[in-house]
Amino acid sequence: MVLGAVLVSAAFVVVSPQERSFTAWLAEVKAEAIGAGISGEVVAAALDGLEPLPVVVERDRSQAELTLTLDQYLTRRLDRRTVRTAREMLRRHAKLLNRVSAAYGVPARVVVAVWGLESNFGRFVGVRPTIAALATLAFDERRASYFRGELLEALRILDHGDIALADMKGSWAGAMGQVQFMPSSYVKHAVDFDGDGRRDIWRSQADVFASIANYLTSKGWDNGVVWGREVKVRRAAVTKVVAAAPYRATGCEAVRQLSEPRSLAEWRRLGVTDVGGRPLPKSGPPASLLRSASRFFLVYPNYEAILAYNCAQSYALSVALLSDRLR
Repeated sequence: MVLGAVLVSAAFVVVSPQERSFTAWLAEVKAEAIGAGISGEVVAAALDGLEPLPVVVERDRSQAELTLTLDQYLTRRLDRRTVRTAREMLRRHAKLLNRVSAAYGVPARVVVAVWGLESNFGRFVGVRPTIAALATLAFDERRASYFRGELLEALRILDHGDIALADMKGSWAGAMGQVQFMPSSYVKHAVDFDGDGRRDIWRSQADVFASIANYLTSKGWDNGVVWGREVKVRRAAVTKVVAAAPYRATGCEAVRQLSEPRSLAEWRRLGVTDVGGRPLPKSGPPASLLRSASRFFLVYPNYEAILAYNCAQSYALSVALLSDRLR
């Protein structure tokens, strides 16, 4: 017998303090879900006997977007195989992608880039049970409030009948399907593009592509504008540039790593040039400067739509640069 383990007798069960804490917390979640109108049957099926997954917390502390440098991340994600596969998928699904692009105003190459980086072109939709993963992260203190909300949204999806509990699997963070939507994003942005009455982001290619495009459009994607461009800033001009365009004060962490937007004329005046040394375009929307340890980018609102999908510069730049390679 190991101290701290569950001790079982014919009369009673003694639970360790940590397990008792999770059990009490889970009871609160059950009551909240039922109070929010989710059926008791669904709540019981999803939460009864649930246990936290330690591996989920471990993964939360070691995300690649947070542990790799930008260049390391881009090298890993934009290798030759990924670019080659993206081009093949763009050709293979051209007819469907063109329909989606016409409906939502997002280029097919951008949809494919998001799809490729989110789920390796549909090959990885996740193996973690979504409810258990979300419950683990909601019980953990780091982002408890956010994940508790996502757990309740996942229960609503089950209650609505969009997917069976046994099939609701995804990433360690609770992101689901080929589009890797969190439950709240699924509720707001998933699309039944094939018209079968279900928003199936796990198996329907039409629903997958349309859901990605619908998400980006809802976040302000403008099909008439590029996402941005890599630029050069002379070392002697960096201090002047930083003073003229300070970091933003609001938004997610990655948005706060962008400068306040300035006109292209202002960036030209500050000495910012195209990465090839050419002058910046004379027209275009205001742009923000993104500074990494070794590279600079001017980014437009379309880049922020990608950031809304995943608030990490390395991720958003991977999507943007992959889409450029598919032109």
